[in-house]
Amino acid sequence: MSEQAWSEAMSRAFIDYGRFFVPARETQLWLLAELLPADAPLRVVELACGEGLLAEAILRRHPQARLIGLDGSAAMRAAAAARLAPFGGRFEVRPFDLFAADWRQMRGADAVVSSLTIHHLDDAGKRQLYADLFAMLAPGGVLLIADLVQPAGAAGTAVAARAWDDAVRQHGEAAFAAFEQAQWNLYRHPDPMDRPSRLFDQLRWLAAAGFGEVDVFWMQAGHAIFGGRRLAS
Repeated sequence: MSEQAWSEAMSRAFIDYGRFFVPARETQLWLLAELLPADAPLRVVELACGEGLLAEAILRRHPQARLIGLDGSAAMRAAAAARLAPFGGRFEVRPFDLFAADWRQMRGADAVVSSLTIHHLDDAGKRQLYADLFAMLAPGGVLLIADLVQPAGAAGTAVAARAWDDAVRQHGEAAFAAFEQAQWNLYRHPDPMDRPSRLFDQLRWLAAAGFGEVDVFWMQAGHAIFGGRRLAS
């Protein structure tokens, strides 16, 4: 997203509290790494790599993989570079703006992964992004998305809000107090910068962009892991 939308202060807060604020974060990281093709020299692009937790999980699970991490925050890029320094040239971090077109010109990726960033695009922006990501992938390449999704109705929204609160409370009252103070639960505290779309719609947009094997792999508290594959022609 643009720097106006996401401040460096928010980046530092997420580095401090992200492990508490994201439901089942370790499970999500493990699953995203497991869903990538095994025993292959993967070329991976990660959108909004943050402090590098997902990149680290992928590089550890896939010793032949190389990963380009894109992020719009200088604080996040610095944290990722420090965390992933032991992987040497297998990791490269670059600045990016989710809304810009330049980075979307990359081609030949074996996988594109994204965690908690695409929900900042509106519906039209997501549809265009999925078409652009399809073009970025080599035949057989996979797209994996971990993100917030919008429940279809009020009942689902209420359940997602409660489930998210409960997931954070499991880490203690101090974590939940910080979560509440930051008004992080967008199902209770809507913010113009957060534009989650219905999961059903996003699966259709992936299929319309050309992806096959479109599927949902995990979901909890309004957070879902889903994606598809650019089938080999």
